[in-house]
Parts: sequence; C-alpha cells; structure tokens
Amino acid sequence: MFILSTKLSSLLERLRGPAAARRFGRLRRGIEKEGLRVNQNGDIAATPHPLSLGSKLTHPHITTDYSEALLEYITPVYNRPDEALEFLADLHRFTYKHLDGEWIWPGSMPSRLNGNDSVPIADYGSSNVGTMKYVYRKGLDARYGRIMQSIAGVHYNVSVPDDLWHLLKTLDECEDMSLDDYRSARYFDLIRNFRRHSWLLLYLFGASPAVDQSFLSDDRIPEGLQPHARRTLLSPLATSLRMSDLGYQNKVQDQLKICFNSLSNYVNTLRNAISTSWPDYEAIGVREGNDWRQLNANILQIENEYYSDIRPKRVARHDETPSQALEARGVEYIEVRCLDINPFAPLGLDAVEIRFVDTFLMWCLLSESPWISDQECDHLDDNRRLVVEQGRKVGLELVDRGGRRSLSDWGQDIFAQLREVAVLLDQLEEGNPHASAIEELQPLLKDPSLTPSARLMARLQERDEDFSDAMVAMAQEQAKSLAETPLSKTRETMLAQLVETSHNQQREIEEADSSSFPEFLADYFERARQSRVLSPMRPAEAPKETGERR
Repeated sequence: MFILSTKLSSLLERLRGPAAARRFGRLRRGIEKEGLRVNQNGDIAATPHPLSLGSKLTHPHITTDYSEALLEYITPVYNRPDEALEFLADLHRFTYKHLDGEWIWPGSMPSRLNGNDSVPIADYGSSNVGTMKYVYRKGLDARYGRIMQSIAGVHYNVSVPDDLWHLLKTLDECEDMSLDDYRSARYFDLIRNFRRHSWLLLYLFGASPAVDQSFLSDDRIPEGLQPHARRTLLSPLATSLRMSDLGYQNKVQDQLKICFNSLSNYVNTLRNAISTSWPDYEAIGVREGNDWRQLNANILQIENEYYSDIRPKRVARHDETPSQALEARGVEYIEVRCLDINPFAPLGLDAVEIRFVDTFLMWCLLSESPWISDQECDHLDDNRRLVVEQGRKVGLELVDRGGRRSLSDWGQDIFAQLREVAVLLDQLEEGNPHASAIEELQPLLKDPSLTPSARLMARLQERDEDFSDAMVAMAQEQAKSLAETPLSKTRETMLAQLVETSHNQQREIEEADSSSFPEFLADYFERARQSRVLSPMRPAEAPKETGERR
C-alpha cells in the first residue's frame, strides 16, 4: 500500500481546517486555446483573419498565434472552471457567426498543407509592435519552417490565491521572507515536480497519434510512423506527436538546459540566450535593406521562442520583457503548455481535464521538490520522450530516482496521492468534482485503449479513415453542438464592441509611432538586456547552483 510522503501528509492535515473554514479560495485559471481555420476539404485556410473578429494585435480574447489561419482564444481569469469553459464556448460561437464555409480544426496536428508557404504568417499591421511580431514569425520560419508552427495546443494558466500563499508561508515558517520571494520559490518547487511527472499528463491527455502526410516536407517516412488509408501516417503507440521530435522540439535550444531550479537561473539563462549569437542563424542573415529575415541571429530572438512544457509567468508592463517582469516582481502564475487539443471535446478540453490538472498542480506544489541535478534532468527528458512515442506500450518502464518502474505502477502511486489532494480541494466546492475527475481518469492507467490517443487511433483504423477526413467530420459535429446553445445577447454585444474597440486601438498605436522600426527594435533589445533588481532570498532558501545547468 502506498504511503504519503511526510511533508505532503503534514501539509494536507494542516490545511484541512483552514479549507473547511474557507480561509483560502479556489485556484484561478485562464485558458488559451488554438485552432486552425480550414476549408470544407480540410485544407488550411488561405483567407485572412476575418476583420469582423477584431484586430489580431489588440483584441484581448480573439487573436492569432503564428499563422493568419491559426486562431487563438484567450479567456479571462476565473476561479470556477465552468465559467472559463462557457466563455471559451462563446468565443467559438461568436467566431462561427463570422466564418464563411470554414471550420475550426479540432486537433493539434495540422490539417492538409501544400508546402511551407501554404501556412500564411499572421500580419499585425504597420505599427512597430505589429512589425516586430511579423518579423519574429519570419524568423521562426527561417529557423524551423512554418509547418511546425501550424501545430496547435491548449495553454492552461493557473495561479494560487494570495490567501493560500500567506497560509503556506506561515506553515513553512518563512515569515522573514517577502511574499514575492516565497511565492516565486514555491512556484519553482511546483514547476520542478511538474517536469518530473508531466509524462502522466502526456499519457492521459495526449491526443495526436496521427498526422496528414502533407505535414512532412518529403516522401521519407520517419521511423515509428506507418502509412494509413490514402494520406495518413500513424504512430501506433504514441500519445502526442505534437510533443515529439516531429513537433515543438529544437536542438539548438536543447543546449540551454533549463531545469528550473531557481528564478535567477531561469531569467539569466533566457537573457543570455537572447544575447548570444548562433552560427546557423547568422548564416540566415538578419536584414537586407528593408527586408527583415529575423529579429536577430541569437539563440532566441525573444524569450517567447523558448519551448517548454511549463513556464513561470508574470504579466509584464509596457516597458518590460517577460523575464524582467519576473525578475522585478516574481512569479505570478504558471503556464502549462503540454496539453493537446482533445478532438473528442467540443472546446478542446473539458471540466474533468481541468479538475484533474488543478489537482495535479496542487500536488506538485505541496509535495517535496528537491533541485534537479544534471543526471535527473536527462532522465526527465527521456521519460517524456518515451511516453510521447510509446506511451500506450504495455509494461512501458520509466526512470524514477535512478531505478526503473512501469508507467502503470508509478501512475497508480501518483493517483493515490492525488486522491488525498482532491479531498482538500473539494472542501472548497459543492460536491466532489476533483475526486470525481480522479476516479474517472484512473481506469486509463490500466487500459490504454481508453486514452484520447487510442480512441482517435481506433476510429481511424476501424473506419479506414484518413486523419484529415476524421477531423473535418468532428469539426462539423462540434460546430453543430455549439450552435445548439445560442450565444447570449449580453456576451455577443460585448464581443461585438471589442471588435470595434480593437480596430480603433490598432489605428491609435500605428498613428502614435514616432520612431523607425530599426530604432524601435534597437531600443527594445537595449532595454531587454538590462537586469531588474531581485529581492535577496534568505540563505536557507537558496541552495548553491554549482554544478546545476545554467
């Protein structure tokens, strides 16, 4: 029988009373969900982002990611999952009112493509800010190609309420630390545990075991993929091709070796990466006359180029980069970036997934989280790769603290701990939504055929169906399902007003520019290189970084 760790057991015991007395509130979350626009044949849309949806540059809820065809929805922050999901549903409903013969692709791996240039780069207008966003995307094209940038996902942003931070700070006897320092250190505890165990999320929620052949630039079929139907490639045991070497992976960034042991380590590594040139990127060139190919020839053009399954975040002010905001005021929330779009959920995720991820994140926070050594960092990468490529293999073994154990057995141990954390979170709720989510998902550990990746694989194989055909059919079904509950007049009026407001704001930004783009960019990078003061951490909370990856 599994026994809870001493630290986790003690913290849960001491938090039950305050939870019952409502001395702290619920987790807060916002959802960012991407989705390609496609035509009725399943081809990526060649049409511009509809003006009737607002300005991509300034609209707070409907924008684009890399491509003109890659919609991105951003919800406000809510402390109730159902409210976040309903807002996300209304963004879909509003969009469908302004799409003509197009659908929102319900999968992470892209629709049918016709070469690199069939993925149109998003255009954000003539302002310096808009031009920077466009040139940054040109740089991504030059470095990695546009096809990789057409992959979509769900980003899940979560923050712990301040009243819980105050309580944890007291329980940890860290009264001599500032709240900002304590919060940042504990968020990095969460992040390290997340990286140790994110393979579980990839197994449970990975939903991209197939891809259209057009995703590949040549006729060579990579190892592990098998032809299916007319134009589909399957990876029989994979959970998430999106998170595999086919997706968001980059060998140049691998040498950064960020394992999230401290805020200063994270910030300094990113700052060094946006200041250090890379020979292959120098060969591309930055600018020829007025033709900008990339923002610079450094390892990262800007910090957002760094790929990771989780990030510490802080809302930046107008004169700050993301890392400067973190450095100045600490971590405000975390962004989970490893979640595939679930094609079986009309919104790409559902309340069960949210409740599970919330429980998982709280478990990561409350559990003991030592610093990650170089050797462990390598093992974590290996575990994620194995689950991404072979996660549904019966008896698959992962590395746990130097030893090997099966995914199923390790997962059962984690679920036992999650069940106890769910009991705590459910004290703040009506009913038992967190515990119910744990119980609903636990059977997936013993039966891989229940996972989203296996369900999609089964559909394609049973119907001898191409991936793109299946996704178009599912997109149409989801659009019909969303239409069955009409958009509220209040929400529709609000979104319509934001369309007009966002276009006006873009014009104001363009008219306010007083410097040339080269001057604007030089000033941006000059400011980006500047350090912001970090409050000192007390010595007991700052282990030596000797031997740790920078």
